[in-house]
Amino acid sequence: MILTVTLNAALDATWSVDSLRPRTSHRVDDAQERAGGKGINVARVLGVLGHDPVATGLVGGSTGRRILDELHGARIRSEFVEVAGESRRTLAVVSRDDGDATVFNGRGPSVTEAEWQLFHRRYAALAAAARVVVLSGSAPPGLPADAYARLVDTAAVAGALTVLDTSGPDLLRALEARPDVVKPNAEEIAAATGQSDPVRAAAALRSLG
Repeated sequence: MILTVTLNAALDATWSVDSLRPRTSHRVDDAQERAGGKGINVARVLGVLGHDPVATGLVGGSTGRRILDELHGARIRSEFVEVAGESRRTLAVVSRDDGDATVFNGRGPSVTEAEWQLFHRRYAALAAAARVVVLSGSAPPGLPADAYARLVDTAAVAGALTVLDTSGPDLLRALEARPDVVKPNAEEIAAATGQSDPVRAAAALRSLG
């Protein structure tokens, strides 16, 4: 089983306009919503490829319930832990005249220590049945600074391989736990290492764990 983890799940809205112009009103011709966050997107692609992944993470409030409903409709198995705060929303405004997208990302709910511990127990049980754990995306406010490192450790103890796709301090702290694969993009790896050359940046990142 492949387990995907989305600590900061979102309800992603995409609006299409003829042309995006600052300081004016726009007519939205097409509006779509679906569950999002990197781990959920990974689970969606895995399903298309014929796998049967399990998606877990944190959701909350009415937005969280809409995320769970959308996952159910997409036939993605979900084992999310509900928190008191409201899950975030994202908005992408796509301009048809040039194809560019302007994206607004919510920060996500503030997670309490008790909610984090509840999730970690659920995650440990799921990781014990997984052969691969994919840890993706940002972390919501309130989580411990080493949250991703703890999740990598837990999966390793369970005997699962780990794939980590995050950025910034979350990425750097998690390297100490030695994930099996890390997947930063060019911008993220440059920011994490200070190296603009991707080969040197990859070597620098590997040297950290």
